[in-house]
Amino acid sequence: MRERAHILVCGGTGCVSGQSKLIMDEFKKEAAALGIEQEIKLIFTGCFGLCAKGPIVVIYPEGAFYGPVSVSDVKEIVSEHILKGRIVTRLLGTDTCEKGVNKSIAESAFYKSQQRIVLKNCGLIDPEDIDEYLAYDGYSAYEKAVTQMMRQQVIDCIKASGLRGRGGGGFLTGLKWQFCLEAKGKQKYVVCNADEGDPGAFMDRSILEGDPQSIIEAMMIAGYAVGSDKGYVYVRAEYPIAVSRLDIAIKQARAYGILGKNAMGLGHAFDIEIRLGAGAFVCGEETALLRSIEGKRGEPRQRPPFPAVKGLFDKPTLINNVETLGNIPQIILNGAEWFAAIGTEKSRGTKVFALGGKINNTGLVEIPMGTTLRTVIEEIGGGIPNGKKFKAAQTGGPSGGCIPASHIDTPIDYDNLIALGSMMGSGGLIVMDEENCMVDIAKFYLEFTEEESCGKCTPCRIGNKRLYEILERISEGKGELSDLDKLEQLSHYIKDNSLCGLGQTAPNPVLSTLKYFRDEYVAHVRDKKCPAGVCKALVSYTIIPEKCIGCTLCKRVCPVDAIIGELKGKHVIDTAKCIKCDACVGACKKGAISK
Repeated sequence: MRERAHILVCGGTGCVSGQSKLIMDEFKKEAAALGIEQEIKLIFTGCFGLCAKGPIVVIYPEGAFYGPVSVSDVKEIVSEHILKGRIVTRLLGTDTCEKGVNKSIAESAFYKSQQRIVLKNCGLIDPEDIDEYLAYDGYSAYEKAVTQMMRQQVIDCIKASGLRGRGGGGFLTGLKWQFCLEAKGKQKYVVCNADEGDPGAFMDRSILEGDPQSIIEAMMIAGYAVGSDKGYVYVRAEYPIAVSRLDIAIKQARAYGILGKNAMGLGHAFDIEIRLGAGAFVCGEETALLRSIEGKRGEPRQRPPFPAVKGLFDKPTLINNVETLGNIPQIILNGAEWFAAIGTEKSRGTKVFALGGKINNTGLVEIPMGTTLRTVIEEIGGGIPNGKKFKAAQTGGPSGGCIPASHIDTPIDYDNLIALGSMMGSGGLIVMDEENCMVDIAKFYLEFTEEESCGKCTPCRIGNKRLYEILERISEGKGELSDLDKLEQLSHYIKDNSLCGLGQTAPNPVLSTLKYFRDEYVAHVRDKKCPAGVCKALVSYTIIPEKCIGCTLCKRVCPVDAIIGELKGKHVIDTAKCIKCDACVGACKKGAISK
């Protein structure tokens, strides 16, 4: 029987939290009630990327992109679109709808500047069905590597591609594989780092949720290349959907004879185990991660020796993060030249970013290296909400820095970001507008890294605490101009003397905000004022008499009765009572309250 439609419902964490499972169940219920369950194919797939429009439903062959969809919308979609062939234009996502006319996803503003390599199967296949992965050339890359290439040829291919590690450091992937191949030892390990700890980052999680078989295949290729028969995936326990789908994928691969003593019958043994992390940010650092797998306290160790020489259980270990591995099958299938032609001279390929903050189109994007920040923010991201101005973008999470609006046309690649005082990191990209205080932003990230420090080395354990204390004084109006010099001096000391990457990069948010937004620091210290009105100790609320109409809205929402005034009379704020909760500002429709 010819199918009427393929209905893909987003099964990523964000959409699941928006009841996409119930939407899936409702489609099944409606189809059964109409007797058309055999005429449609329902797929609970991975993340489509445009999380701002979730829960998302995409229906083929038309490619209609619906979002956000609620359970109550399902009946109309089935009756109108599935039965009558009429697209429900009111539910079309704004990025795929122009004057009520459906456009393909590829034509939409959100997707047209992207190039999906790592995410190519996410939102397209059922991640819990290995047959769908096989239908999209799944495991063809492994078969090609084992049957047509020697181990060194595989590594040479990865080298020639120019692929750099997507986990933060940007080290050449092929070179890391070469070191592990040349390391002496009968037992070697391949480890996938899925301990994604940056605030706002969910790239690795989405890949594991939407295309787990691709990571298994990549680890098998890596195992063949370096001479390993054992792999581990270290994944955060806070990612239950990713863990579940990865577990299903591993079991299905074993059942098909893909994983095991004779992988795919090609003579190479390889198997994978999952290890759950308990949420320690420092375990994203490779040596701390390996210690955690061993059952030890997750603390970094001195390098060298590097894991490629002495890693897990003191054996040579190849460790790459999820996104890095996600590129491997495509490079083997399409060739190093194909991959190297994408991106820039020193930053080949694409990069996946978790786009969040003050941006209309929050979500997951994959762009060629060298794409400008402007393209990401204005075209893909849809600009800043509520007519606000773009102020800065934080890349690299707590380890990165803030890029000001003056550098919005900077091409995004490893070297350009480092030159600006930031870094690629794992791929978080947080957008800020004029209402963000940069002193507060620096304090937020530093508080995170201070809490997540393992405490093993003094520069990180004590130095970051002192940095945070200085920032706290400044945000409370107790700072001095000399504190700005202290922040810079201490930051450079921490960067130069910390044991691992967490400590070495922790001061980046402080240094970058000092570099580009020093005037805000000076305003906090000298003028005792927060220009963005964020730091409560430096904010005072007043009602502008000329604008106040005596509506009493502000008075009614004040939780501490700090607003005095009668109906149709002028109101005033008792600053002694005011707790600076901002409720009155949100309630006032005339903009009569200033801070």
